[in-house]
Amino acid sequence: MTYFSEIHRQTAIRKEHGGNWKAIDSEFAARLRVQNRFATGLDIARYTAKIMRADMAAYDADPAAYTQSLGCWHGFIGQQKMISIKKHFGSTKSRYLYLSGWMIAALRSEFGPLPDQSMHEKTSVPALIEELYTFLRQADARELGMLFRDFDKAREAGDELEAQRIQQAIDSHETHVVPIIADIDAGFGNAEATYLLAKKMIEAGACALQIENQVSDEKQCGHQDGKVTVPHEDFLQKIRAIRYAFLELGVPEGVIVARTDSLGAGLTKQIAFSKEPGDLGDQYNSFLDCEEVDASQIGNGPNANGQVLITRNGKLMRPKRLPSNLYQFRSGTGEDRCVLDCITSLQNGADLLWIETEKPHIEQIAGMVDRIREVVPNAKLVYNNSPSFNWTLNFRQQVFDAWEAEGRDLSAYDRAKLMSADYDGSELADVADEKIRTFQRDAAARAGIFHHLITLPTYHTAALSTDNLAREYFGEQGMLGYVKNVQRREIREGIACVKHQNMAGSDIGDDHKDAFAGEAALKAGGADNTMNQFAA
Repeated sequence: MTYFSEIHRQTAIRKEHGGNWKAIDSEFAARLRVQNRFATGLDIARYTAKIMRADMAAYDADPAAYTQSLGCWHGFIGQQKMISIKKHFGSTKSRYLYLSGWMIAALRSEFGPLPDQSMHEKTSVPALIEELYTFLRQADARELGMLFRDFDKAREAGDELEAQRIQQAIDSHETHVVPIIADIDAGFGNAEATYLLAKKMIEAGACALQIENQVSDEKQCGHQDGKVTVPHEDFLQKIRAIRYAFLELGVPEGVIVARTDSLGAGLTKQIAFSKEPGDLGDQYNSFLDCEEVDASQIGNGPNANGQVLITRNGKLMRPKRLPSNLYQFRSGTGEDRCVLDCITSLQNGADLLWIETEKPHIEQIAGMVDRIREVVPNAKLVYNNSPSFNWTLNFRQQVFDAWEAEGRDLSAYDRAKLMSADYDGSELADVADEKIRTFQRDAAARAGIFHHLITLPTYHTAALSTDNLAREYFGEQGMLGYVKNVQRREIREGIACVKHQNMAGSDIGDDHKDAFAGEAALKAGGADNTMNQFAA
């Protein structure tokens, strides 16, 4: 759809209604259509799903073509990210948004701040998806609205060359609407509950849903203790439920991200159902921490009442059951369980994997991915570049350990104190920082990571910037604390939000008033609008 083809289409529509529509301006109607190319959330889901599928194929061809995203907890945050990306890089290609369940729990629940345990209202998840896309669509309308104003000025000045340039910019305009990978936690209930919530999320615009293999009502943050996983068949039911939701709503390209928390989860709530040795249930149960028992011992001992027994390789075994009624896995089985989780998920409808780890270590991730790819050669990961990791300490320790293995003199360093600012600027710290800088590129090439995200970046940037502003403004700097460190920087760095009235839609509203009321329009953007102070 080009701008002028849409004008012709709107003109034809107006003519069909004769004189009754003589006050309708076909060009303004065309502008509204161009400014809002997505009528529904499903339009967005279908559009962005195709983008993700194309990006996945591009990564398969070249691992340098990995993708990235940052977590969001408000529509404005997501909007500003995409505006900044277009400003600095000229295109949103390969850049997405991530919707973090952790941040919804901590920042969007009516209960107040909550831990990441699926206690927040599940309806807040599709509501945030809709909010994010509302703000991204508004960014489109704002940017195109400014182009339309420039187009009118060029035509009024008789500058046909400039008008033609702007028309081409309008026709080639790149939308701020990008894929959102949305966190559905553990599904907020059983498979039916997962299916119903998935539909709401897709209808709001989500093209990619991330689901984890924890027990829904025992869910924990992936970087905290106490995680409890479910047998594979329970998890696969939810993967199938999500796929059916995508198919029902006409989004067959929808992407399912299967997350395994097994690396840090030592507990299960259920013993898996098994029909025969070696089946999936039997493999899950093989990781249970058990002791062999003699049939004559059944019913004896202090914990004899209510014992649960299973058979393994023809032997009678007693799984270790805790007072919480949970069962314990054998220590050291986490990686094996992760590999089995990933292979099983990919063989049953998942598109991408997410392995939650306790540290950002490329070879640890790659070791599991190598094993997965022996069975599923094109396996790809989404990886959480989590703020829960102490990146500085982890990478300094990794460099220390590598140097120690090489036999280098490390007498100038204390491994236990490598986080100290005393080491800032040292050779070890500089090498570690370079490894952090190239982590995403290196992990994409070595460890099969298609998508890198940071779950909680704006949670931390909001806290940091607010702390800095409070220190200055309420201290001796007073108003200069805001002007020098916020407003002046916005002006110098070309931050669009310095004209906050424009960003909030004031100019869009004036354009509407012009069309709706003509000469009677009471517009906000006149000579007395203080936003004019930022024109320079």
